[in-house]
Amino acid sequence: MLGLEVPPAVEAERVIAAVLADLRAGDHRGVVVDSPPGAGKSTLVVRAAVELAAAGEPLIIVAQTNEQVDDLIDRLATKAPELRIGRLSATDYRPSERVRGHDTVRVASKVADLGDPAVTIGTAAKWATVTEGRWPWAIVDEAYQMRSDALLRVAGRFERALFVGDPGQLDPFSTVETLRWTGLSWDPMQAAVAVLLRHNPELPVHRLPVSWRLPASAAPVVAAAFYPFTGFRAGTGPADRALTLTGPGSGDALDAAVELAVATGWALHELPARHTLRTDAEAASACAALALRVLARGAVAVSEHAPAGAPVTADRIAVGAAHRDQVAAIRAQLGAAGAGITVDTANRLQGREYDVTIVLHPLSGRRDATNFHLESGRLCVLASRHRHACIVVARAGIGELLDAHPSTESVYLDVPVKFPDGWAANQTMLTHLGAR
Repeated sequence: MLGLEVPPAVEAERVIAAVLADLRAGDHRGVVVDSPPGAGKSTLVVRAAVELAAAGEPLIIVAQTNEQVDDLIDRLATKAPELRIGRLSATDYRPSERVRGHDTVRVASKVADLGDPAVTIGTAAKWATVTEGRWPWAIVDEAYQMRSDALLRVAGRFERALFVGDPGQLDPFSTVETLRWTGLSWDPMQAAVAVLLRHNPELPVHRLPVSWRLPASAAPVVAAAFYPFTGFRAGTGPADRALTLTGPGSGDALDAAVELAVATGWALHELPARHTLRTDAEAASACAALALRVLARGAVAVSEHAPAGAPVTADRIAVGAAHRDQVAAIRAQLGAAGAGITVDTANRLQGREYDVTIVLHPLSGRRDATNFHLESGRLCVLASRHRHACIVVARAGIGELLDAHPSTESVYLDVPVKFPDGWAANQTMLTHLGAR
């Protein structure tokens, strides 16, 4: 009924309350939470950890990277400064500033040296080396990026677990050939959550319904392209965020792209159609030039966090690409003027957010559309890091390339078909960008 739409915060809180209720009930050995980009996964992990620890149940948290571990420690120690936290690490680990800044955090390479903390946090790789000890609870962060064999190696360390992750982003990957395991129920390259639900279909699955990162201009686009069956909405409305440019422009194509992104949240900076080497110097130069132009035009971001506006500084701008050689080329083009601007691959940009992002399209300049470049999760990560605007850099002809290379990935017995596939996701994104 008109006028009775549930506010985003209320809708999100209802789901979180249901998750915590399932945890407290203890009716299942696992609870799964699916999350779209920027829906507050880390906030949920911290809140659940605090509640479980307050109930007197020691727990462990399994993250996928050291960066994620340190971020969770900082968030958890800030939220509950009285909580004793153990940081399980490698022997050569040097605590980051986020960890050193909290007196309640102890760092050690062995569980026995942590002093029996309420919460023990480490990477999945580190937890796999632990052979003793068992905890009532575990929280697995970014669970869809965890391989199933990694989960198997740590499953003996806990009784029940909360699995939190984003099903739309990059799947686990390997540098070795994995075809020999495809279709097997214990295929180690399946995501941990996929194998968990395959063998335990009765486990409750909750879905966070709101993205607090993506603006109103981006949430419907990303949802349609990468989450067509679950969807989500933005936590802010069109009037809650705005970008303005305070500096003059020269009126060239770079300015046109920046101004369109500022006005609508999206822009496609299209280069002439051409088949190129993977490290396309012209495309790398365009990515760097656009990032520098955002800085030069003095972009100011108005949001719920900064109602009076905050300058979009270099650390609030990111450039994303599919390959490390492309990243290196863009960094070289930025030079000293771009110091502070983040440039990285989709794999390393997962979980991070910025005000403005520039994306080098994975299919730009290619003769073919391989499974790697068509993977929907890769484009999803690149297109969902921004709070205000995203500019996509690509050579013309991607639509024709997709038409010439429809999805031909092999189909295997007992392997669920992934939706959406990269072909459909790319077409949806290109349709939106082409309409700008």
